[in-house]
Amino acid sequence: MPEQGVPTSPIQRAAGPETEPAAGAAVRRTGLLVVLVLGGLTATPPLAMDMYLPSLPEVTRSLHAPAATVQLTLTACLLGMALGQMVVGPMSDRWGRRRPLLTGLAVYVVATALCALVPTVEALVAFRLAQGLAGAAGIVIARAVVRDLYDGVAMARFFSTLMLVSGVAPIVAPLIGGQILRVTDWRGVFVVLTVVGLLLGALVWAKLPETLPAAERHGGGVGEALHSMRRLLADLPFSGFMLAGSFAFAALFAYIAASPFVIQEIYGASPQTFSLLFGLNSVGLVAAGQINGKVLVGRVSLEKVLGIGLAVVIAAATALLLMSTGVLGETGLVPVAAALFVLMSAMGVTLPNAQALALMRTRHAAGSASALLGTSSFLIGAVASPLVGIAGEHTAVPMAVVQLVAALVALACFMGMCRPWNRRAAAEGADS
Repeated sequence: MPEQGVPTSPIQRAAGPETEPAAGAAVRRTGLLVVLVLGGLTATPPLAMDMYLPSLPEVTRSLHAPAATVQLTLTACLLGMALGQMVVGPMSDRWGRRRPLLTGLAVYVVATALCALVPTVEALVAFRLAQGLAGAAGIVIARAVVRDLYDGVAMARFFSTLMLVSGVAPIVAPLIGGQILRVTDWRGVFVVLTVVGLLLGALVWAKLPETLPAAERHGGGVGEALHSMRRLLADLPFSGFMLAGSFAFAALFAYIAASPFVIQEIYGASPQTFSLLFGLNSVGLVAAGQINGKVLVGRVSLEKVLGIGLAVVIAAATALLLMSTGVLGETGLVPVAAALFVLMSAMGVTLPNAQALALMRTRHAAGSASALLGTSSFLIGAVASPLVGIAGEHTAVPMAVVQLVAALVALACFMGMCRPWNRRAAAEGADS
């Protein structure tokens, strides 16, 4: 495994001693641009989800559908992203990163445009599934590119930096969505998303280089990809970090799916107020991510930070459950919003560290490893959406219960499978 903190780009690996300084300078010159492009790719889920969130109540009225059915449009998109990553990840290990990425972005644009034209909620669910399948390319390949370029502490820092860029999306997306609803309806949100997809595809075409050299690609087919995934899943710490991150993501997605109804229907906030609160929570997530990357990484073990983050999520979810059940008496919007802010902020140290710790355990097949991480997160997250809506639109109890249970399971997987107190075991990679 390369030394922690040292970039291991294909350019540097291919360069000899005489050319390494020039290659390193080239990587540094394109570093910010790569961050921006990868940030845009990882922003695909929050753009597709969060810009659409303020319009969920309007969709229920426009398409004459119950809230639980409309929430399935979120589940369908997540399910598509989960299944798509299982296909695109191994493809990127075989054919490189650019070709599958550009194909996925093209299909994503078409599916998003069709979402704006649907006549029924069933059609919207179908095209959201297609949107998710295609959008998976950006998510899985962005992580694989990071693994191509970095390792160890440097990779954890890069993920935190990436969160700064991709974290802008959940901040501005609901704000934009709320403002779009001032001048048009929910269909206009998908028109804007289509334009964003076109711009991102053009940027990738022009600016993102291939990061996986032909010599390092896998020539095998489905069988070899499945073998790689089985080997990764057999590594107990990898699976533990994967499940810890996935269940933490489920707690996050329970908030994403339920908060439009909790904030607007239960507490009577306007779409614009909801957007502002959602953006504030995203600021907390981004700020915590930057503290993680700039202050904690390299000074405190990633395992310790991950454990603390999960503990904070559990505490915030417990407070939300107590408030929503009336144990603490009648509570208004402010204390509920404060608990959600704490929960979201803790995600800023939980999610990037879980991903980095998992990817540290594989030197090869980064696409397959990234696919497993993403598929697990989105499949488990997809289950959270219908669960938070089973009690209707008039109570926040399902949201709080799902968040608390998911966070507790995440902590159990982390402690039981990763054995964070055993640093030697944690340092041994799956590909050794």
